[in-house]
Amino acid sequence: DKLEKDDILAGLTVVLTVRLPEPQFEGQTKEVLGTPAVRQIVSSVVSKGLQERFASTKRDDKSQTSQLMEKIVSEMKARISARTHKETQRRKNALESSSLPAKLVDCRSNDVNDSELFIVEGDSALGTAKLARNSEYQALLPIRGKILNVQKASVSDMLSNAECASIIQVIGAGSGRSFDLSVARYGKIILMSDADVDGAHIRTLLLTLFFRYMRPLIEEGRVFAAVPPLHRVVVQHPGSKPNETIYTYSEKELHALLAKLRKAGKKWQEPIQRYKGLGEMDAEQLASTTMDRSGRMLRRVQLTDAEAAATVFELLMGNEVAPRREFIVESSDRLGRERIDA
Repeated sequence: DKLEKDDILAGLTVVLTVRLPEPQFEGQTKEVLGTPAVRQIVSSVVSKGLQERFASTKRDDKSQTSQLMEKIVSEMKARISARTHKETQRRKNALESSSLPAKLVDCRSNDVNDSELFIVEGDSALGTAKLARNSEYQALLPIRGKILNVQKASVSDMLSNAECASIIQVIGAGSGRSFDLSVARYGKIILMSDADVDGAHIRTLLLTLFFRYMRPLIEEGRVFAAVPPLHRVVVQHPGSKPNETIYTYSEKELHALLAKLRKAGKKWQEPIQRYKGLGEMDAEQLASTTMDRSGRMLRRVQLTDAEAAATVFELLMGNEVAPRREFIVESSDRLGRERIDA
């Protein structure tokens, strides 16, 4: 940190006598002498005198010089500390004391153990989720696309990012060292993103935010990832028997289902619906597959080995590019061309 003029002048008192005819002053109050020639003379005399004193090898002069420098450094540290405290208070007020974001669709229940916060990707999915949720205990917070990569960003950048600040504010338990799990507003935090590459990326960015700044939520098993289906198969039944709807969650599961139906001599509607995003589902489908407690599937995010998890997050999301490149090259043989979603 650099010294500033105020660090040096703090507490400094000078008694200086200058006698000259017809002095000129700056301003009506006559507090500052403005005669240019005298200003240069005084500056030269004071500078020369201070240089001689600071360069002196006498024991008393060296001791006083040392005390003066310590005082200046102490003033600098006090100024930095005061500024940091002020920023912290301002950040705390902005994140914890102000009203909740307007885009939050809150639930009615105040029972933390029963309430759930769905972090939803995009406004299109939010519209469907509003109709699909149980408004008694399910709250919704939409985020726009990909949030900040907090593994690379500083704390101030993270707090100034609108999406990150909204998430911290809505959960209501602070962040980092000040995070207090006991005051979190929701019992479950559920990440609900599309079942595609972009959705996985968004989920990874969100998990990075929780891992770095709200880790107790993961340690207590309160962070989940919703598992929306990939396919909707409508099995046709003969006669008046209603058709049956079956959802599958992977290509392997779909092929196994079709083989089973083929073996049983059953037919299905073509084409089979392949969901590209949550917004493609209607409210009834989203509720029954992803949000309704009686039929949904959730993946609990676990933290069995914090050190190993930190290493993986740093590898995938950190500043060091070389290890990530090596990881991609070494792992390229595991990825078949047909798996690339392009």
